Amino acid sequence: MWQRRAFLKAAGAGFAATLLPGRAEALDRAELLFATATQDSPGKFGARVLTATGKLISNVDLPVRGHDVTFSAEAGRAVVFARQPGMFAVVFDPAGHAAPITIPSSEGRHFFGHGVFSPDGKLLYATENDFANARGVIGVFDVAGGYKRIGEFDTYGTGPHEMILMPDGVTFAVANGGIETHPDYGRAELNLETMDPSLAFVDSRDGHLVGQLRLASDLHQLSIRHMAADAQNRVWFGCQFRGDKNDTPQLVGYATHDGEIRLIELPPDALGGLRNYVGGLAISNDRNTIAVSSPVGGTILTIDTTSARAAGTTVLTHTCGVATDATGFIATNGQGRWLGFDGSPVPDTQFGFQFDEHLRVLPGARP
Repeated sequence: MWQRRAFLKAAGAGFAATLLPGRAEALDRAELLFATATQDSPGKFGARVLTATGKLISNVDLPVRGHDVTFSAEAGRAVVFARQPGMFAVVFDPAGHAAPITIPSSEGRHFFGHGVFSPDGKLLYATENDFANARGVIGVFDVAGGYKRIGEFDTYGTGPHEMILMPDGVTFAVANGGIETHPDYGRAELNLETMDPSLAFVDSRDGHLVGQLRLASDLHQLSIRHMAADAQNRVWFGCQFRGDKNDTPQLVGYATHDGEIRLIELPPDALGGLRNYVGGLAISNDRNTIAVSSPVGGTILTIDTTSARAAGTTVLTHTCGVATDATGFIATNGQGRWLGFDGSPVPDTQFGFQFDEHLRVLPGARP
C-alpha cells in the first residue's frame, strides 16, 4: 500500500506531462476532448487526453492506478484521482503545456477516485474517506492557492464514491456506497452485512444536508456508485450488488429533490447482462438517454430516461469507460478499444495501452 511519505517522494521524482509530437493540429481541430486513466504495461500508469476520433493529445504519468478525471474550462485544468484508497490526485493541463501539480491526501483521509470543480473553477471538491471513523467527507481545495485543502463537508454516509454538481450549480449529489474500508486493509470491504448506502444532496456553500434518500432496507447491500442528472433534474444512479450471488436485484434507478427514489424495471436479459455490477454511467447531450456499463458483464446498456426503459445493448468485453460525444456515446475497455455507439460515428479503434474504468468528456477544453 502506498503511504503518504512514499508517494510524495515518488511524485517529486517521476511525474511528467507531454504534448505528443504532431498533435497540436489535431487539438486545434477537435470539437471534443476526452480524458481517461490508462495502463501501458504492468506497473506503468498514466492519464491520457484524446480527441473523439482517438487521436492522442497529451499524457501524464502516475505512480499507481488512476480512476476518474474531472475538468474545469474556467480553471483550464483537469484532475485525475488515484484509485481507492487513493493517496493522491494530479492536476494537469489537458493540452500538455504546463507541469502537473500533485495533491497528496490529507492525514487520516484518502481519496475515493472522484471529484468536481465549482462552476467558477475556483474550488475543487473530492470524495474522501475519514477512515478512522468510517465517515465520508468532501474535501475542499483552493485552486488559486495551489490546490491547498481548506476544509471539508460531511457526506452523511459511509464510503462515498461519485459526486456530481447538480444543474443549479449549488447542490451536490453524493453516492454514499455504504461500504466501510480502511487503507490498512487495502480494498477489503469490512461491513457487508451492515451496509447502509444512500444518495445525499449536500449544499456546496456550507455543507448542510439538503436531503438524503435510501432504497428499501432489504436492498441495503446494493451499493450506489455512479450518477448523472437528466433533463428533468432527476439523478440517475447505477449500483453494485454485494449480496448473495444468486440474487439479481435491479441495478439502475433515479432520485429526485422531492424525495422520490426508485429502481426501474429492466427486462431479464438486459439486467442479466450487467451481472450485478454497474461500473460507469453517462448522460447524452440532450440528457434524455443514459448509458450504463458493466465490465463484469461486458455490456453497455442505453436507457431512455423519459420512459425509463432499456433502449439498446452494446457488447464490449472488459468495458467500463463511457462518455457522451456530439451525437452518441464513446466506450472504452481494458483491452485498448475505443468505439462509438448509439449514434456516434466514431470508428472502432485499437490502442496499445489499456483504458481504465472511466472516460470523461472535457467540455470547453482548448489548447
